[in-house]
Order: sequence, then structure tokens, then C-alpha cells
Amino acid sequence: MRARGTHDNIGHRFEPIRIEATDDNHWHQDPEPDRIATEARELRAREIISTNDSPDVPFRQSINPYQGCEHGCIYCFARPSHAWQELSPGLDFETRITVKTNAAERLRATLDRPGYRVEPIALGVNTDAYQPLEKRYRITREILQVLLEYRHPVFIITKSALILRDLDLLSELARRRLCSVRVSLTSLDTRLKGQLEPRASGPAARLKIIRELAAAGVPVGTIIAPVIPFINDHELEDMLCAAAAHGARQASWILLRLPYEVAPLFRDWLERYYPDRADHVMNRVRDLRGGKANDSRWGKRMTGEGPLADLYRQRFRRQCRALGLNSEDTESLDSGQFRRPGGEQMGLF
Repeated sequence: MRARGTHDNIGHRFEPIRIEATDDNHWHQDPEPDRIATEARELRAREIISTNDSPDVPFRQSINPYQGCEHGCIYCFARPSHAWQELSPGLDFETRITVKTNAAERLRATLDRPGYRVEPIALGVNTDAYQPLEKRYRITREILQVLLEYRHPVFIITKSALILRDLDLLSELARRRLCSVRVSLTSLDTRLKGQLEPRASGPAARLKIIRELAAAGVPVGTIIAPVIPFINDHELEDMLCAAAAHGARQASWILLRLPYEVAPLFRDWLERYYPDRADHVMNRVRDLRGGKANDSRWGKRMTGEGPLADLYRQRFRRQCRALGLNSEDTESLDSGQFRRPGGEQMGLF
């Protein structure tokens, strides 16, 4: 693993711009929070839509306007992707952010291709499309404007209150059954949130997102993620209750994932904040992952296996039934409205 703080610019592919560190209504409780300037590394992408064939996720297409994420979530499974740029999955992932400045342009070009197949696009899968840099670059908003123009369905995952800036676009997309949103909840404890996700929106702000999206007619649910043994697993029912009370209609959960360099970073985090239970947490993680820190197998990587994983599933399903979550499909999106400016209308293939 590269040391935290490497700042390479291989082949001068990026235009670095230094921006003072900001938060995103995070209410950090750590007495010595990091205040390190963010470097925006502007890049003109050749393609903007990524595809996958994983049975673990409900979408095939996704867009990530940013690579790396200022939120700094210690558990983020996307951290190892920074190593592909010869950057560290640690500090560089949080402060050296690739910004795809031509994302909307490339999206428009892709949608104009005669062979393009229409199906929902997911935003914010690897890194949050509404992280703090979006305030300046507005790339996610530009993408939404293109999707609305083309009548293209979109599914958004976020933990940032900045999404409410785009309520005008989201409500119009939702009115046409072209948009749904999932807001991730990690904890209702502001101190724990600050330790896990130092520059992300706080729990009250995330519940406000759910409430305001629901009030605007945008289908909204929650993802309880990640569930971490001995850290936040006791909050599972409470987080579901809070989300439902604020208007969430759908819910899912994801177990802590520790691929590649994430495992030692998370272990270091445990030693810093919870040294008294670090061994217990890692032992339970291995119990859930067949004796390893991570299990990348489809069907297992999101929820794990074994007695504790079964217990999490039972608790989740029981609480969802009690709250009426997942009782009806409120997230089906309409791919049949797709049109290209100029008059061409496309139905489903």
C-alpha cells in the first residue's frame, strides 16, 4: 500500500487546483479534525458511463462524476481505486479528487449514439456525486439537466444534504417517474458519524433530505450502510425507524466491506477510536466473511454469511415489516419516455 499523502501526477494527465478544505454540514466531534486542502484534478473523460454485470446491485449503468471523495469515510470500498493512479487509498483518496469536467458533454454524446440501450443510470455508486466539490463544479446538476432533457431514468445514492439544491430537477424527474433516491445512514450518533465520515452530512441533515424529498414527491428510501459489528449494529432498528418516520418507503442494508487496502486503514481507525474493542470487531468481521477480512463473492459480499449475518437479516426484515418499508414498489422507473432532442422517440428494446 502506498503511504498516505503521495501526490503523484503521472504523465501530467490532470490539472490540479488547490481548494481549501470544507465540510458538508458534518458536525464533526473529533477534537482535532483534519483540515487539509483538497486538490481538484480536472480531467476530460473519454467515456462517462460505466457498466457492470453484478447480481448484487439493481442497476447495470452508473456514472461517477468524481473519483475520490472528500467525505473521508474510513470504510469506503472505493478507496483502492486511487491506487490505479499511483495515489494512496488513504489521504490522497480524500484530498486528491479527480473531477470529470466534461461529464455532461460525454453523457449527451453517449445518449445520442444510435445503438444506445435505455436503462436507469445510477449516480454516486463509488463516490458521492454530491460531495463538497460539487458546490463549485455543479457537474452532477449538469448531468441531471441532460437526463431530464432526454427523459432518461436515474437512481441516486448519497449522504449529502447538497442534493436538496437540485430539488427542482429531482421533483420534475420524479413527476415523470424518472428518478428515485436512496439516502445512506450510518449512525444517528453525531460523534460516531464524525469519526467514521468526517466531512459528510450529519444524521439530522440526512433525515431532512429524506423528509424534503418525500414532501416534493421524489421516491426516497434509505441504505443502512455499512453495518459494523460492535460499532453501529445496535442502531439498525433505530435508523430504520427514523428513516421511515421522515418519509422513506424503501430500505436495504450493506455489511462492512474491507477490500484490499481498506482493511489496514479500518484497523488503524479502530485502534485510534476504539482500541478496547478493535480485536473483537475484526474477529466478528472475519466470522461474517468466512474467516477473512473481506469476501468478494457475489451473493455474499453485501451481507456476509454465518449466524451473525442471519441475525442481521432477521432483524432488518422484522423491522421493515413493522414499519411498512418495502411493502410496495415505489422505485420503478420508466425507460420508455426516452427521447433525443430533435424529435426521435425511443421505446424499450
